[in-house]
Amino acid sequence: MRDTLVIAAAAEPKSFNELIAQETTTTQVTGFLFEGLTRLNTETGEIEGRLAESWEADAEGLLWTFRLRRDVTWFDGRPFTSGDVVFTFRDLIYNPKIITPARDVFLLDGKPIEVSAAGPHTVQFRLPKRFAPLLLALTQSIYPRHALEKAVAQGSFQSTWGVDTDPEDLIGTGPFKLARYRPGERIELVRNERYWGRDREGKALPYLARIVMIIVPSSDGRLLKFLEGETDVYQLAGGDFPLLSPRQRQGGFRLTDLGAAPGSNFMAFNQGAADPVKRQWFRSRVFREAVARALDRDAMIDIVYNGLGEVQCSPLSPANVVFYSGLPPCYDRDLEASRQLLEGEGFADRDGDGWLEDREGRRVEFLLMTNTENPDRMQMAGMVREDLARIGIQVHLQPIEFNSLVNKLVATKDWEALILGLTGEVDPHFGVNVWKSSGSLHFWNPEAKDSPSEWERKVDLIFEEAVGVLDPRERRARYEEWQLIAARELPMIYTVLPKVVYAIRDRFRSLRPTVLGGPFHNIEYLRAEE
Repeated sequence: MRDTLVIAAAAEPKSFNELIAQETTTTQVTGFLFEGLTRLNTETGEIEGRLAESWEADAEGLLWTFRLRRDVTWFDGRPFTSGDVVFTFRDLIYNPKIITPARDVFLLDGKPIEVSAAGPHTVQFRLPKRFAPLLLALTQSIYPRHALEKAVAQGSFQSTWGVDTDPEDLIGTGPFKLARYRPGERIELVRNERYWGRDREGKALPYLARIVMIIVPSSDGRLLKFLEGETDVYQLAGGDFPLLSPRQRQGGFRLTDLGAAPGSNFMAFNQGAADPVKRQWFRSRVFREAVARALDRDAMIDIVYNGLGEVQCSPLSPANVVFYSGLPPCYDRDLEASRQLLEGEGFADRDGDGWLEDREGRRVEFLLMTNTENPDRMQMAGMVREDLARIGIQVHLQPIEFNSLVNKLVATKDWEALILGLTGEVDPHFGVNVWKSSGSLHFWNPEAKDSPSEWERKVDLIFEEAVGVLDPRERRARYEEWQLIAARELPMIYTVLPKVVYAIRDRFRSLRPTVLGGPFHNIEYLRAEE
C-alpha cells in the first residue's frame, strides 16, 4: 500500500504511558509519538537537538541552558513550551507518587536536578554534580502539561493513557500519532500533520502517511507474514538466512547485515556460592581463564547463529560506536593452555575416571543454568558442557524459567554458574548497577558490597570519576581501562554475539537501518515507492 509501512510486532502494548513502562511492547509504539530534548544519531554516535535547538553549559558543567524550538506544537495544536519540560521533570519524573524507572537516571547521588523555565522557550538544568551523560539522558520523552496535569493532581497518572485510551487523548509531538488500536490484531499510526520537521527542501515530514503494526506473537508467524508479502521489514534469526537469502530478488527485498548486536552474551560463576569449595574455585581468576580458553566460540557462531555472529571480548559490543575500544584481548580456544592453567591450580584427574579433582579430592563439577525461553542460550549451554568435558570439568545443565533465574540471581543468590545476556547501554554509566561493587546487579560477587576485590575497587573508582568527566576523549579513555580490566579479570566470560540482519522491501529506498537505532531511526525520511 502506497505511503504505508507494515511491520509485525511480537506482542501488544501493555500501556501507552511511556513514563511508567518497563517493557518494549509499550515503547515500540510510543517511540513514534513522543520526543526528547535531544536524540542520539545512531549512525554517528553524536547527540543532536530534537525539541531543543541548542544548549550550553557553564564552566563547572553544573548549569545547562537549553533553547527550545519555537515551531513545535502538540498533536492538539497547543504550543510546546518550557512549561512542558518543567512539568515533565518536577511533576512526573520526580513525583514520589509516580513509579517510573526514569527517576533513577535523573537522581544524582540521590539528589534531583533543579529544572526551571528561563522564558517560554528556554530551560535551565542545575545539577548537584557534573553528569557527563546528561545530553544522552535528555532523549527522555517530554509530556504535555495541559493534557496531564489534571491526572497528576487527582493522583491518577499511573493509570492514565492505558490501552483503552481514546487515540485523540494521547498527545505527543512526534512524527506519528495513534489512530486506532485493535487488541490482539493491529495498531495503526497516522502522520502528524502538525509535525515540525522539514527536509532540506522545506517539505513537511514525515513522508509516510501510515504505519501499521500487526500483532504476530509467533516468530514463525512473523517470518511467514514477511514471505507472503504482508509485512515490509523482518529481523532474521540465524536459521532464517539460508531460507531468505536466495529469495531476495524474486521476493522484492534485500538483506542488510548491520554487524554485531548491542549488549552481551556471557557465562558467569557465582563467587559467593553457598558451597565453600566451589566458591574458592570460582573466585580464582586462573580457573575462570581456563574455562574461557576451553570454549569453542567459532563453533557457537556456526551452530547457534548459522555463521551470522561475532566473538565478544569486551563488556561492550562493537555496535557501541561511542565507547567500544577494540583493545581488550580475547582468550582464543586453547585446550592445552587450559589444562596447564588448571594443573597449576592443583586440579588433576586423581582417580583416572576422566574428571578433574581439586587438591582435596573433590570432583570439579557445577550446575549451569540458563533460561528455557531462549533457544540460543540453551544450545550454547549444551556446547559449553561438551567443551568443558574435554578438559575434565563436569557440567550439569539446569534450564529454568527466566523470572525464576532472575530471582536466583538478585534475591536468593542460589546458583553456581549461568549463561545469560545484558541488553547493554550506549553510555557505560547506565550499567553502573552491574559494575559498581555496591550495584544491585553486581551478581557474580554478591559480597563485594562489603569486601570488594582490588580490581573491583578500581572499577568503582573509574565509574565514580568518569561520570563527571566532560571531555569525550578523556572519558572514553577511562572506560577503555574498565574494558581491559573486565577482559583480564573475567567476572563474565563473554561468548559470541549474533549479527543483526534485516530483510527490507526494495520499495523503501531511504531506509538506513543501524544496529543501535534499528530500521526506523530515520522514520521521518522514509519513503515508500511503487
